Amino acid sequence: MSWNLWWRYGPWEQRRQAIAATLAEVQPDLCGFQEVWGGRDESLAIDLAGRLGMHWCWAEAGKVRDTGGTQLFIGNAILSRWPITAQAADALPVSATDEARVAVHARIDAPGGALPMFTTHLTYGPGRSALRTAQVRALARFVEDHAGGCGDPGFTWDLRNGYQAKSVIPDSRIDYVLVGLTTQGRGRVESVRLAGTAPVDGVWPSDHFAVVADLRE
Repeated sequence: MSWNLWWRYGPWEQRRQAIAATLAEVQPDLCGFQEVWGGRDESLAIDLAGRLGMHWCWAEAGKVRDTGGTQLFIGNAILSRWPITAQAADALPVSATDEARVAVHARIDAPGGALPMFTTHLTYGPGRSALRTAQVRALARFVEDHAGGCGDPGFTWDLRNGYQAKSVIPDSRIDYVLVGLTTQGRGRVESVRLAGTAPVDGVWPSDHFAVVADLRE
């Protein structure tokens, strides 16, 4: 789930209950939240994680707001059904007149292995595409820095392949298994993996890796 929680605008105390009720109904495994308020003694991320029995991490964007004498920060948060083994945050580029923006990463100890999770909140407004493009570039670098070791990217055209020594095409995912709508659950994708990713008796099977999809019967 990804959800912008609108900081403490509007009837925020009643909205907090409505947010919690919605999350309890949906029961998401992972949540990326934006515009999450937090202070020295409490935060919306801690509150929601406690209600749902989830793990959490939160990073401030750097903007302090004074609400009735209480200093609060606005930031982004990740909630996870499974333990968070590492976390990181990085500021995104903004102009001198814009609110700060932050990208948040959590490495999740999911049942299928380490899972990288990211959430962020780009600058809004018409005509701000140049700034958002710069923010996305920074976000891509942030993801690249922290997603390593969290699973195979699924490249089927891969320079590791012995037949690709002279290839000018970069590592790419160019082979797919396409599945239509399921019928009473049949055909649902249960898992996907690569095969043919190593030589057999010293011989690479093909210049492509195979895509293997397990479908529900």
